[in-house]
Amino acid sequence: MEKKNINFEETMKKLEEVTTELEKGDLNLDDSIKKFEEGMELSKKCNNYLEEAEKKINILLQKEGKIEEESFE
Repeated sequence: MEKKNINFEETMKKLEEVTTELEKGDLNLDDSIKKFEEGMELSKKCNNYLEEAEKKINILLQKEGKIEEESFE
């Protein structure tokens, strides 16, 4: 899982796989905790991807010869 250039979609897919494994209930307690920790890390990565995307989604408007940045909502 420690690929440097992993993207949002790959991270989400891995998070879904971890969630499915946890939902099955076949894991012992130690393995469940490890999977939960992995899921939390993946969730943080997804959140970071979304926060970065939100920062990049800005509308540039030209007003009076100036470029103004307006957040996309």
